[in-house]
Amino acid sequence: MPFVELDTSLPAERLPPGLAQTLCSATADILGKPAERVNVTVRSGLPMVLSGSAEPCAQLVVSSIGVVGTAEQNQKHSARFFDVLTAQLGLGPERIVIRFYPLEPWQIGKNRTVMTFL
Repeated sequence: MPFVELDTSLPAERLPPGLAQTLCSATADILGKPAERVNVTVRSGLPMVLSGSAEPCAQLVVSSIGVVGTAEQNQKHSARFFDVLTAQLGLGPERIVIRFYPLEPWQIGKNRTVMTFL
């Protein structure tokens, strides 16, 4: 059950229509998870500073069970997420940062229990 959170200083009107759905589909493909399990949040127009600069930027947080736990996995994921983000946001890769967080099944609640028991 991947969670993807995109924060950007770009105003909402500069984001492509359907960005959340695009990120959902891309995340499913990149992480090899069903789209029905992917959760996406997009927050725009945020006051942000990246690497000391307030120029337009974005940061993506990717959390998931089992597929973001190693440097090798995340290096592959990073390249693919950067391709999607630079194309969708019109930002250079130096204005985007990605953070990966591995999750355990007991850390995600769903249907009145946790993923461990589903």
